[in-house]
Amino acid sequence: MGVKGSEASESSAPLLSTNKDGVDFHEIEQSEDSQMTFMLVFTAVSATIGSYVFGYALGYSSPAQYGIVHDLHLSVAEYSTFGSILTIGAIVGATLSGRIADYVGRRLAMGFSEVFCIVGSVIIAFSKVSWWLYIGRMLIGCGVGIISYVVPVYIAEITPKNLRGAFTEGHLLMTCCGLSLTYLIGAFLNWRILAVIGTVPSIVHLLTLPFIPDSPRWLAKVGRWKESESALQRLRGKHADVYQEATEIREYTEALQQHTEKGNFIVLFKLQYLRTLTVGVGLMMLQQFGGISGILFYTNSIFISAGFSDTIGTIAVGVFKVSFSSLGVLLMDKCGRRPLLLASSAGACVGSFLTALSFFLKDLQEWKSISPFIALVGVLLYMGLFSLGMSGIPSVIMSEIFPINVKGTAGSLVILVNWTCSLIVAYTFNFLMSWSSSGTFFLFSGICAITVLFVAKLVPETKGRTLEEIQASLNSL
Repeated sequence: MGVKGSEASESSAPLLSTNKDGVDFHEIEQSEDSQMTFMLVFTAVSATIGSYVFGYALGYSSPAQYGIVHDLHLSVAEYSTFGSILTIGAIVGATLSGRIADYVGRRLAMGFSEVFCIVGSVIIAFSKVSWWLYIGRMLIGCGVGIISYVVPVYIAEITPKNLRGAFTEGHLLMTCCGLSLTYLIGAFLNWRILAVIGTVPSIVHLLTLPFIPDSPRWLAKVGRWKESESALQRLRGKHADVYQEATEIREYTEALQQHTEKGNFIVLFKLQYLRTLTVGVGLMMLQQFGGISGILFYTNSIFISAGFSDTIGTIAVGVFKVSFSSLGVLLMDKCGRRPLLLASSAGACVGSFLTALSFFLKDLQEWKSISPFIALVGVLLYMGLFSLGMSGIPSVIMSEIFPINVKGTAGSLVILVNWTCSLIVAYTFNFLMSWSSSGTFFLFSGICAITVLFVAKLVPETKGRTLEEIQASLNSL
């Protein structure tokens, strides 16, 4: 499919698109920017409670480590298995996420994810042996694997184009808040109590789901046109004119259903979707191979290896992550996705380089009093600038670029790639550090530099454009 005026600078032009079979859409004038409504904000906040649960799951293993190892007499290898098995569960959840979200809808998919998280947390809280810990952690992983796909997709599908970036970036901000708060309260609570407390946001999320609408675009996809328009009206406000937006969604959806094949796995590799798939998979691979999982999971050990206080360093990292994530939310719909991605990956490149330099100086026994502070600056710069864009924007773009007919299959593939790469980086990080600490961070720096080039050459600007415009302009022969 093609769209005239697909460049960001031409996003105010009327939408006029034809599919590859020559079928014309009606010309639709773009509506004015939509305003925030109570229902839109409430719905987005409800969805991002799932993101908070995601952050809790990532952060739980760090403050719980001493208590679990002491109480259940686990070896280092057993506890490492407990921590990393979350990623394996997430791979399973990611594989199923798109199909579940397409079959039952985005709202029920979020409900299923929270059930997995609640059951997993309760099992951990009452575990007496390591195997029950593993089962509980695996179930939580399945839940967050679904969350990592369905929350950004749902938010992208319910928000107007002028607010979509900031609202979708809220997924990352809430994840950071969940992780940081788990670190904080985990320092003062028993690991069993911490696991039980972890069920509270999941229960709150479940209780709010009946009061929010399902995605208007998913409802349109399954042929529930009246419900789609009704959901759109609830989100945009009682007195808002949703005719143009509803018409655009309906016409685009009908054209996809009439002139494209069903979104099975093989269809994704047609030339029509080549650029979209390259952008989605490429961003997710570069995000992880840039080192984020290894640096996030082993922040304490990095500071200890560099000769800096791990307590001060970890607190500083938490502050930087939340601060830059918040800044990313504010700038997303003002600056656009590409500038933030370029600044973020370039900053992460410099941060990795400085960290590598500090370890290189330490190995040479040079600048002994300064090299730990260079490591601190490097890690903070990496974590802060990475949180500005590369942490969240790949998920935002993933939720925007795939058309509704292949979104479930494509989204599952992209999230699966992300979690698989995360597992590879998390597993190999300590081996790489044993090989060469400076070499590890020089490697990450080089991959971040490649990310800058990838974004500059291939990633489109999606700010200020409807999902239908973005998808029609990308997915064409």
